[in-house]
Amino acid sequence: MKVVACASLCVLTSASVSDEQKNRPVTKVINLLKDMVKQLEKEAEEDEEVYNKVACWCKTNDKEKTTSISDAEQHIDRLISTIEEKTATSSRLNTEIKNLEVEVEKNQKALDQATANR
Repeated sequence: MKVVACASLCVLTSASVSDEQKNRPVTKVINLLKDMVKQLEKEAEEDEEVYNKVACWCKTNDKEKTTSISDAEQHIDRLISTIEEKTATSSRLNTEIKNLEVEVEKNQKALDQATANR
C-alpha cells in the first residue's frame, strides 16, 4: 500500500510540475508570441491578396485616366483655338457694325438734307 501511495504521489508531483510549467509567466508569453506570429502570417497573406487586387486596379485605372487626360487636353486646345477664332470674328464684326452705323448716320444726314432741299 505504501508503494502505491508513493507511486501515486510521484505521478501527482510530475503532473503538478507540468502544470507549473504551463502556468509559468514565461511560458504564457512564449505561447502568446507564437499565436501572434500565426496571426501575423495569416494577416500578411490577406494583405498580399488585397494588395494584388488594388495594384491591378491602379494599373488599369492609371491607363484609363492617362488616356482621358490626354483626350481632355486635346479637347481643351481645340476649344481654346475655337474661342480665339470666335473672339477675332466678334471683334471684326463689332468693327463692321461701328463702320456701318457711321455710314448709316451719314446716309441719314444726306437723306435729311436731300429732303430739306426739295
